[in-house]
Order: sequence, then C-alpha cells, then structure tokens
Amino acid sequence: MTDPTAIERYRIPDLLRKPVEEALDAALQAGWPARIWGRDTSVWTADPEVAARIANRLGWLDAPQHFGGHMDELAVFAATTGASGIRQALVCGMGGSSLAPEVLAGAYPMGEEGIPVGVLDSTDPEAVRRATEAFEPSTTLYLIASKSGTTTETLAFLEHFWALERAGHHEIGSRDEGEHFAAIGDPGPALEAVPHSDEFRAVFLNPPDIGGRYSALSYVGLVPGALLDLDLEALLADGRRMAEACRAEDAGNPGLALGTALGALALEGRDKLTFVIEPGIAGFGAWAEQLVAESTGKNGWGIVPVDGEPLGAPGDYGPDRIFVRLSREAAAGWRAETDVTLDGLAAAGHPVIDLVIPEGEGLGGEFFRWEFATAVAGAVIGVDPFDEPNVTESKENTRRVLAGYREFGRLPAEEGLSVRAPLAARLGAHLALAPENGYVAVQAYVARTPERDARLAALRERLRSRTGLATTVGYGPRLLHSTGQLHKGGPPTGCFLQLVADHPADVPIPGAAESFGMLIDAQALGDLASLRAHGRPVLRVGLGADPDAGLDALIAAL
Repeated sequence: MTDPTAIERYRIPDLLRKPVEEALDAALQAGWPARIWGRDTSVWTADPEVAARIANRLGWLDAPQHFGGHMDELAVFAATTGASGIRQALVCGMGGSSLAPEVLAGAYPMGEEGIPVGVLDSTDPEAVRRATEAFEPSTTLYLIASKSGTTTETLAFLEHFWALERAGHHEIGSRDEGEHFAAIGDPGPALEAVPHSDEFRAVFLNPPDIGGRYSALSYVGLVPGALLDLDLEALLADGRRMAEACRAEDAGNPGLALGTALGALALEGRDKLTFVIEPGIAGFGAWAEQLVAESTGKNGWGIVPVDGEPLGAPGDYGPDRIFVRLSREAAAGWRAETDVTLDGLAAAGHPVIDLVIPEGEGLGGEFFRWEFATAVAGAVIGVDPFDEPNVTESKENTRRVLAGYREFGRLPAEEGLSVRAPLAARLGAHLALAPENGYVAVQAYVARTPERDARLAALRERLRSRTGLATTVGYGPRLLHSTGQLHKGGPPTGCFLQLVADHPADVPIPGAAESFGMLIDAQALGDLASLRAHGRPVLRVGLGADPDAGLDALIAAL
C-alpha cells in the first residue's frame, strides 16, 4: 500500500511545494513513524505532564489488530440480539461515538442478517420525537455510547428511552427494559456513571487509551457494524493494511505524507481543508471534520475542515484553501464529473490532493489513514492533537444556565435577531466583521432533516458568494463535540451565525427539571457565552416556531 510517488502526485503549486517537501523530509529525518509507533510522546511535546496525557491516548494505533480478536464475540451478540426479537437499533451518542456508526450505516449495504441502525445526537425535541416514532420501543435496541459515561446528551437520551420501555413493559427474553439497552464505553468509573448499566443486555468496554474521536475501529464502530451485519473482518483488515503502511520510514508512508502536507500548508495560510467526497461515502466528511477540528484547533492554531460545502468555480475561493477529494475506485463516473472543477482549481494555484480507495478495499483504511495523518499534522503545527482544552467551557456554561433555570424557573433572556425583523442590514454588518481569509460558521441548533440540509446548503452558497470566505455548517449540539473546540481554541478567524428555534412541542427529560427544549436552548446559550468570551463575532438569529420558514427568510435576506 505504500507509494513513494504519493507526495509527487499531490497537485501543489511550486510556491507551496517546497515547505511541504521540507516538512516531510524533516519528519523522516526525525524518525517520526518509528517514534509514533514506539509511543514516543516527544513527537508532540517536551512537557512531562502533557506527555503523560498523550501516552494514555495512543491506543488507536493498535485498534485494527486488537479488535480482530473480538469477531466471535460481536457475531454472537448480533445473532442473539436479532433472535430475541430486536428489529432495529439506535445509537445514542455524541461526537466520534455517533459519527463513526453514521458513516458505516450510510456507506455500506446492510447484510442479510443485519438490522437497521440509526443515530440520535440531537437534543432538539423534534429530533428526539422523530427518533421515538421511527424506532418502535418494543423492537429497538438502544446503544448508549459514551467514553466518559457522563455525557449530558447521552444520559438524557438514556433516561428518555428507559422510561418509555418501563412504561410500555416491552419484554424481550427473561428481562424487560434492560434487554433493550447496551453500552459502549470505558471500564471503571465511566461505566459506573451510566445509570441502569448493570441491567443492560450487554456492555462493551473499550481500552481506556482510545480517545473518542480516534475510536472508529473500536467497539464504537464495530458494535453497530455487527448489528448491520457488515464484513468487520474486511473492515479491520483494511485498517491493518493501512496501519502497516503507516510504519514506513519513507515518503511512501500514506499517513505521514498526508499529515505533513496538511500541517505544512496550514502554516503557509492554506488552513481551510475542503473535502470533496463521493456521495456514496459522504458521511465520512463529518467524521473527518470532527477528527481534524477537535485535534488541531487549539492554542490559536488549527486546520478548519470544510465539509459539505457545494463545490464552486476557482473564482469562488480565496488563497486559503486546500482541496482533498476522497472516492472509491469504482466511482470513476463521479470522479470524471468533478475532474474539470478540480483541474480548474489546481490550475488556479489551489493545492489538490486526490485519494482513491482501491477496488476491494473499504473505509477501514481511511479511518486509520486520517487518524495517523491528523496526529502528524498536530505535530507539524505544534499542538497536542489528543486533548480538547476548550470543550469543557461550553459544558460549564450550560450547567450554569441550567442551574439558574432550576433556581429561578426560567432561562436567561438573550437578545438576538428575529427573522420577523429586517435582516439584511444587520446580517451585512455582522458579516463585515469576518477577517480576511477567515470563515463563516453556521451553528444550527435545530433538528436535522433532509429539507434543512438543502436549505443550509443554499445558505452556504449565498454566504460564500457574498463574503468570498469558506463556510461551515454544524447542527447543535453535535457541533459542540466536533468543531466546537476549533471555534474557541483555533485561529481567531471565524464569524459565527447561531440559529435557534422555538419548541412548540417540547419533550420532557424523565427525572430532570429541564426538558429537551430547555436543554438545547441552554447549550446554545452556553456556547454563545463561550464564543463571546473568546472575542469571536457571533450573531444569534431566532428562526421562530417553524425553522424551515425561518431559514427561507434568512436565505432571502442574503
């Protein structure tokens, strides 16, 4: 799988090629591949305290090999689950715990013995209600995925569905509600923090040295994959092949080549990593987005991943872009459709990297390539890619907002711009605050639907056209576990639009004073406070009780 000419095939303009080649040469001369595999934390830091934390986050290197020994266990679990009357599964998780299963469910056809697997990673009551209706409690298995065992959203989902099962007395096998639940997390206190876990059908304990965003080839991806009846042996074999290739001490190391290129280009101002991904594996972009953003966006540095932005002409982009196309070899027709555009972008001086998954191989190799490359890019930029120092800020702000609600019975009033008011002038003034070669981030605290995906894509095109800047879109609160670290800790180049909505049909959280609507509102307010504390320009826009109509009004104003 190693390819000494890979870096040569990266279409990088002459002015930028030298720093990329120098970064790769320096990494090879310093022996980074062997040192990374040898768990030498000095690749990233000389600080003993930071080094100790990094040493406990490198288990992903062994995941393809380690989990190859768990295939029988997963097969038995999937078979007994299906035989007991379970007909579908819902992953309740955030960040890497939800995005990897989402990739696998969308990219691979379900096997003959598989059951459908969905994902719930939104606290918007509309999203919770839709999931409740789509996944019949009497025949659903809920996968509670949380590395820490204390993830606020995941525990709220657990209590919601646990109460449904208990109220309905949906018995499967010899026990009732517990047979509808399984957990994926870390051993010890993390598992103990999950309510009712001693009654669950099954508990899958990951090695504690695998971080959430580096967990695709662990139980986080493999348990849902087993329920889908995917070929997990092949998935891990692809991961092992890529892992072996990433041991190479030459320019053919695919993870080292990609990581040094991304890091070096970011240091040269090309920090907007724009994904062009084959539609059949489009979900991979959101997974890679959270991996890159949360790993590199800190200490004022970072790579800004741009996923799902409609592909434009060369004139639509500033001098801060790098384009990476990812596709399967079988998608030759789609590649031909995008060739003309990418050729034009390369001719205009934009770096273009084309990654093709060989026939007969799958995403297991890409999961590992991007994990390795992201770790390398962090070393090139000079950040610890395994921590998330700013993630807790929004969480703590959310806790304060909710504490205020429990004491005073209301959430704090926050002045924002309503779609019922004149929008154009305020929007124009806000967008003028975006720095040169910055980006516009849309934070949509609404339930995700295909119609809203389309509206937000149209919004992005108008924003890019008006500002000439890169655009990103994230649904809240999942963005807090994805790009949120970059927004606060990364380069101060973001200009933010926070979109919120009313909740005419709220959903209570059993055992909690707040509802799901109050929770997502508190999360939006907490993130708003955190962005402001970091001096980020942010405009809050209320979409009203009908988010679709509100988005239409926002698009029209632009």
